[in-house]
Amino acid sequence: MSGNAPRISIVTPCLNGADYIEAAMDSVLSQGYPNLEYVVVDGGSTDGSVDIIRKHSSRLAWWVSESDRGHSQALNKGFARTTGEIMGWLNHDDVLLPGALRLLAEVFGSFPEIDWLTAQPGQVDPEGAMVGAYPPRLWSRLGFLTGDYCWIQQESTYWRRGLWDRAGGYVSEDYAMAADFELWMRFFRHARLQSTYGLVGAFRFREGQRTRTSMEVYEREARAVVDKELRALMETGVPPANSGAWPPPPRLLKYNWQNLRFSGPADDEA
Repeated sequence: MSGNAPRISIVTPCLNGADYIEAAMDSVLSQGYPNLEYVVVDGGSTDGSVDIIRKHSSRLAWWVSESDRGHSQALNKGFARTTGEIMGWLNHDDVLLPGALRLLAEVFGSFPEIDWLTAQPGQVDPEGAMVGAYPPRLWSRLGFLTGDYCWIQQESTYWRRGLWDRAGGYVSEDYAMAADFELWMRFFRHARLQSTYGLVGAFRFREGQRTRTSMEVYEREARAVVDKELRALMETGVPPANSGAWPPPPRLLKYNWQNLRFSGPADDEA
């Protein structure tokens, strides 16, 4: 890792996640990253989650267990307690992969023009075995607004605080499932999304998870987010092609094994 390690702030929301919260927390705390700010926000669990969180409390920047209005409010409560330059969240049943924080620090530290970053999507089974890792792909605001939006993996996506602030500094509570999607839409107004090779986070497949049981809700909310953005553009006037509002996606970042660093968009074909 080149240069000083930027502070990375991660929030984990939890509600009755005793089966998986320890694995999630261990995946963050075991990174050995020297400038981690880790916050856990529990919504008043009654299944033993609080005992697990308390066991690791000395290594947390802040934690709380109290009733809230749901996932998005928990995230907003947690992010309000953070100060890191780089931000993201990890749900209580997902995991960070080994070396993830050093990868993020290397990329964000080496490329100040990158405001948000998404890595290769990863998936684990209920016991934590890696069962899916997929090539990175390119994303653009224009594609997002015209139906090419399935899906930016939240577990693998991190951003700078400056972008968070420009986009309003909150996760919307208006969506039961697609709050991450709505946040990406606001991010796209301000910055291109950089995709990279490398693994950062993994989504866990498990019985009873909201994503499996409510995918139709997520898809319906995602379409509503797109429709709302398109209506707003029609009302204010669609920016012309040469306005800078529709930049093409940046080229993929790749790790150059000869130089032992990530190659930037300008030299990734070298």
